[in-house]
Amino acid sequence: MTADDEIEDLLRELAQQVLGLLVRRHREFDACEDAVQEALLDAFVQWHRNGIPDHPKAWLITVATRRLADAWRSDSARRGRESRVSALTPPEQLLSPGPEADGTARGDDTLSLLLLCCHPALSPTSQMALTLRAIGGLTTRQVARAFFVPEATMGQRISRAKQHMKGADVEFPVPAEQERERLPIVLHVLYLIFNEGYTASSGTALDLPDLTGEAIRLARELHSRLPDHGEATGLLALMLLTEARRPARTGPDGILVPLAEQDRSLWDRNLIDEGTALATRALAHGPVGPYQLQAAIAALHDESASSEETDWPQILLLYHLLEQSWPSPIVQLNRAVALAMVHGPAAALKLLATLEDDARMARHHRLHAVRAHVLMMAGDTAGARAAFQKAARLTTSIPERRYLEARIEELS
Repeated sequence: MTADDEIEDLLRELAQQVLGLLVRRHREFDACEDAVQEALLDAFVQWHRNGIPDHPKAWLITVATRRLADAWRSDSARRGRESRVSALTPPEQLLSPGPEADGTARGDDTLSLLLLCCHPALSPTSQMALTLRAIGGLTTRQVARAFFVPEATMGQRISRAKQHMKGADVEFPVPAEQERERLPIVLHVLYLIFNEGYTASSGTALDLPDLTGEAIRLARELHSRLPDHGEATGLLALMLLTEARRPARTGPDGILVPLAEQDRSLWDRNLIDEGTALATRALAHGPVGPYQLQAAIAALHDESASSEETDWPQILLLYHLLEQSWPSPIVQLNRAVALAMVHGPAAALKLLATLEDDARMARHHRLHAVRAHVLMMAGDTAGARAAFQKAARLTTSIPERRYLEARIEELS
């Protein structure tokens, strides 16, 4: 690990702690978040040049508090702000001996910040962007790169998100009665961040390890705050079990390798063992939800020596349960694969035909890619080639297109 990597990891760890402390003290999320981001940028530059200080968190709090004071002093409504500026708690008092000296006494800050960033008034994309910037410590440029949009566009998106929150008169910490209703949004946002990182929806890269790493880190934080929450445990298990397969997802030429063809000796056994243990533990905390079920499915895949030895009947049953609790055409698509393995391609093709009537799925390359594989199982080479061609036209991921084009060439 390089010095810059060490600094970046430390800053991501401290970002949420410093932001949580400032928001609790000064309430205004947008102003505090901007001050922390500026402090993080200053830290990266100065720590690279001078080394990490003895008390990095104290350093960040001091700089962020000064930035906050400077921002309020320069506000156009200067007179109205002066009283708040004078009331700012000096950094040395924030760090004085007591329950907040090291920031650990308020262990709910991470969860509260996640709940805050996942305000229902925001769109899922805005929730993800705000979570990555405010809690993950990513800069606007890094978040923009993760979602393949210009930095200016992402900056405007984040700015609008904070304005929405300001207009909604948010509270911090989030009131207890709102936590339960907002927690599913938090889980879904982390799930979306991980999925975008594991299989990038567009661009030249198959995956974005920084994004999956951040999703796992935040899922670990959430699990540490809610160790007995079945779905929070299930989500972390699902991420770890999926991440374990990353080393086998591409061949030497960089082309995607589907799950059935992966060299399973390359899978990360430590992640599989940890994920399996968490998945087992998650099922003990009912009622069973979609992340627990998906983790159980992932564990069955990861524990199998090959695709043929996989417990497909059990996976098919789990997908049936998942479809009942979380109706989704993507779940149906995955169930079609299991259906083909248990009852043959004809049964799967019948299910896929119903998905083709869904306008959203008809434009999704995965539907046609799965149909192509099932047609290959049925011995329909011409039909499979046509389905692969349609999938290749629809995908916006260059690595996936290269894989599909290779399949087309094999069938020509």
